[in-house]
Amino acid sequence: MSVRTRIAPSPTGDPHVGTAYIALFNMCFARQHGGQFILRIEDTDQARSTAAAEQAIFDALRWLGLDWDEGPDVGGDCGPYRQSERGEIYARFAQQLLDDGHAFKCYRSAAELDELRAGLKANGENRALKRQDLELQDAERQRREADGAPWVLRMNVPESGKVVVQDMLRGEIELDWANVDAQVLLKSDGMPTYHLANVVDDHEMRITHVLRGEEWINSAPKHQLLYKYFGWPMPVLCHLPLLRNPDKSKLSKRKNPTGIRYYERAGFLPEALLNYLARMGWSMPDEREKFDLAEMLQVFDINRVSLGGPIFDVEKLSWLNGLWIRESLDTGALADRLIEWGLNRENLLRVLPLVQPRMETLAEFIPKTAFLASGKLALAPEDFESLGLERERQVELLQFLLWRLESLPEWQRDALFEASKALAEAMEIKLKDFLAPIFVAISGTTSSFSVMDAMLLLGPEVSRARIRDVIELLGGVSKKQAKKLEKRYRQLEAAGDS
Repeated sequence: MSVRTRIAPSPTGDPHVGTAYIALFNMCFARQHGGQFILRIEDTDQARSTAAAEQAIFDALRWLGLDWDEGPDVGGDCGPYRQSERGEIYARFAQQLLDDGHAFKCYRSAAELDELRAGLKANGENRALKRQDLELQDAERQRREADGAPWVLRMNVPESGKVVVQDMLRGEIELDWANVDAQVLLKSDGMPTYHLANVVDDHEMRITHVLRGEEWINSAPKHQLLYKYFGWPMPVLCHLPLLRNPDKSKLSKRKNPTGIRYYERAGFLPEALLNYLARMGWSMPDEREKFDLAEMLQVFDINRVSLGGPIFDVEKLSWLNGLWIRESLDTGALADRLIEWGLNRENLLRVLPLVQPRMETLAEFIPKTAFLASGKLALAPEDFESLGLERERQVELLQFLLWRLESLPEWQRDALFEASKALAEAMEIKLKDFLAPIFVAISGTTSSFSVMDAMLLLGPEVSRARIRDVIELLGGVSKKQAKKLEKRYRQLEAAGDS
């Protein structure tokens, strides 16, 4: 039997370094055994999934040097490789679970679910909701069914006892069924949840080994039970350690840039970033730190993965990137990389119309555009003192804008401007005053060309990372403050929708 592994990212935002990390190990494991590596797009969240985000996944992984044998863009014998195109398959297997008594329709509303959970807590029951908690009396169920009330399909799970999950690296993992909820398999819109789609797709695509992050360990009992319900052999599981920030917390964009495109725009070499991701919990037999993908594939052994949480340290990545620049590129190759990265004709043609009206000599081009070729900007709190708004107000508007930008489906100039303008109006701040701290956060000065054009050129990953950096620079947002700001932001959003 040929080894088959997969990566299944969601096209709902910036391609994440964690996705590349998991993809790397899946690809290496498949190649080591002469098997196939599959890319599947999990786009069941139709409200947030976009074609642009899907293309960004393809581009980011290929920029790193990762490639796949089957996928939406290359085809294969087990397609379609987008979950949004597999609805009939999920419906068929969902109906099978319902017919066999392994799943049930649940008509409970969100408010009822909250009330049920509160009831369990009040009774001192520290467990998940089960079928007996969720089912309605026959008469009430029939009434809601006749009224066309929305429902979801949930799976039956044992009420108590232990379940043992086998893991390639961790051996036997024992979990308690009491903590496993009656998982939703089909949402009220008919789309599958991750859990049903994941199991069905892995079976239909003949996946033999599932290498995924350890955050999925608690979901393994549900998946194992679904395989049992369907009567299918289960793939071998391997839960890789999570990438972590230097403070040991889970890697997050609030403490580290996590978008692959950020590192591309910030001038990191793809070989160096891939090398660094390979070092996340894995080591070469000779323990050397600098190696390329071909060298890794020659000696790859999944058992060399360490289960300690690997630290993603941008300073260490920068050091390794420096080694690659100095040791692996001669002067000519470095010149080629610089031109390809930021000084190519396409980039210049995008920038020149914006800066040309402000130029009197050619020598002014580099100073006026240097911020476009930078990662983090060298800013200080003093840079924001003369902008007409108090520091607390600046933090508030920057945080609100960050949330607004994170929800934009398309990164376009008009959308960026409208988002900023609407937020300025909602906050009752003059647009000029609203944009001033954003100008400094994005370009380091208030005298640059349009900040909307600057954000468009920089892209979403770098733009949002710079705003996050300035929020921290100006004092950051505590958990207590965040709750207040979130409440205020929701009020502004609601007022804007009314």
